Amino acid sequence: MKARFLLAASLFGTACSAAPVDTPASAAKPFVETVVADFTSPWAMTFLPDGRMLVTEKAGQMLLVARDGKSSRKIADVAVDSAGQGGLMDVVPAPGFAENKQVYFSYSAAGPGGKGVVLARGQLTGAAGAETLSGVQELFRASQFVEGNGHYSGRIAFSPDGKYLFFTNGERQKFTPAQDPKSTLGKVLRLTLDGKPAAGNPLAAQGFHPAIWSYGHRNLLGIAFDRAGNLWEQEMGPKGGDEVNLVQPGKNYGWPKASNGSHYDGRDIPDHASGDGYEAPKVWWNPVISPGGLMIYSGKMFPQWQGDAFIGGLSSKALIRVDLDGASARKGDQWAMGARIREVEQGPDGAIWLLEDGGDSQGRLIRLSAPK
Repeated sequence: MKARFLLAASLFGTACSAAPVDTPASAAKPFVETVVADFTSPWAMTFLPDGRMLVTEKAGQMLLVARDGKSSRKIADVAVDSAGQGGLMDVVPAPGFAENKQVYFSYSAAGPGGKGVVLARGQLTGAAGAETLSGVQELFRASQFVEGNGHYSGRIAFSPDGKYLFFTNGERQKFTPAQDPKSTLGKVLRLTLDGKPAAGNPLAAQGFHPAIWSYGHRNLLGIAFDRAGNLWEQEMGPKGGDEVNLVQPGKNYGWPKASNGSHYDGRDIPDHASGDGYEAPKVWWNPVISPGGLMIYSGKMFPQWQGDAFIGGLSSKALIRVDLDGASARKGDQWAMGARIREVEQGPDGAIWLLEDGGDSQGRLIRLSAPK
């Protein structure tokens, strides 16, 4: 019998997973927390090669933030549909950013048939200190657009060789599209840098949408490569069953046919089980953590955590560490942060940076450094 938990309201619309109940957290924090800035409902951040940051805000603002995080300037207003969980989402510099100054980002938009997630690219132009985002191009949009305001996903990661872009499309709270071979909803996609389906994707010859890399996902809010080139993602489960998955080409991750959680109305979902044909998560939570961003640590400031995954916790108001060991994973620390953590990133010096979710949690930018 799966545990049942009360549904928690989410700042970004309908909650994606149930509220945690007495989830154990590591008491002592082996880092120093410094509040650096405060934003309005931030969603994502990324570091540029010169140490400055780009930060996205839900309503559509993209900010260029100083190296110390204490000052920022708006460089773009992106037209987004910000209802519910929608808004301006992920932002990542291009693999050749030092030369081409290109930035990739995602957002939710309204269009024929409803709403969906869009991948776009722009370029930072102008003199240093006065840059703007120009030449914005839409590269890809989810197939299909549907009604509703949830589970857009929209996370971006580049392959280690810089040749491919991996893009997450949530199943938009519609369940069955995650198993639909013609839809990109509930999928990890592999695209070219121009947003086209990459040649050689594993399921195209079987009649799937040619962009699909893996399927059977729910709401994928973090994706990252480790040093060995393994692709990891985390996604929100329903009422329980938040997951960390090792993403492998052509695999079916089960949603909504299998989950270690249950439907919000109490209906059971078969647990992941050996031989069921679905790829099981490497780590899962019940009670939930409501995972936000995902980062795999490679810095020198915290050498004991090199190679580990860090996840922002929304309803759990926590920072979560997961031990990664090759193709295996296990739960590590969970530190109570007192606020919904939307995003986690590694700074150039190895410090860990967090973005709170906004609303009751404010939207603070926090730097975690090693104790002196």
